[in-house]
Amino acid sequence: MSSSPAVLADLPLFPLHTVLFPGGLLPLKIFEARYLDMASECLREHTPFGVCLLKSGAEVAQPDEPAVPESVGCLAVIEQCDVETVGMLHIRAHGTQRFHLLSHRVQADGLLVGVAELIPEDIPLEGSKHLAKFGACAEVLERIIATIRERDPSSLPFAEPFRFDDPSWVSNRLAEVLPVALRARQKLMELNDAGARIDVVHHYMQQHQLL
Repeated sequence: MSSSPAVLADLPLFPLHTVLFPGGLLPLKIFEARYLDMASECLREHTPFGVCLLKSGAEVAQPDEPAVPESVGCLAVIEQCDVETVGMLHIRAHGTQRFHLLSHRVQADGLLVGVAELIPEDIPLEGSKHLAKFGACAEVLERIIATIRERDPSSLPFAEPFRFDDPSWVSNRLAEVLPVALRARQKLMELNDAGARIDVVHHYMQQHQLL
């Protein structure tokens, strides 16, 4: 008997002009009071916040332009936090699990909070055709990482350990670094099938002669 997906109530949301994938890194500079309070509570309670691509609206609060998030996002857990100047927080978070927003509302302080249903892990990769494409994608990702390390090891956008044998990890990392439009990146993140995501990034790299 399958269990129902877990539901998170009052999940604090951070709508951004970026798409966070499971296993992805998220460096942020936080200066708005609502997000400073959110980060403090997440650190104190050891709880995640939700990152969603902005469907409309602005990252910085605008009274006449409310932020509207995409309905699928990714939980983020803060792993590093620094205060360099008063009123400015530098955090480094990483993506864990995707979620689907069932509803959201704006609190009095302007923070968006939502009721979110967690999305299960990707459907595993199957079939020799998918596995061959996955192998080619993993090789490209290894080359990308080696190139970045040679140029500037401190700018590596991925966290170790590197999981080149994991189709979800490989396809997520490629989806993060390939120069695709934000909406296309969002669609890649929303895919529930590792093979389907591998297919898309493999096709993109073939088209752009990256393979």
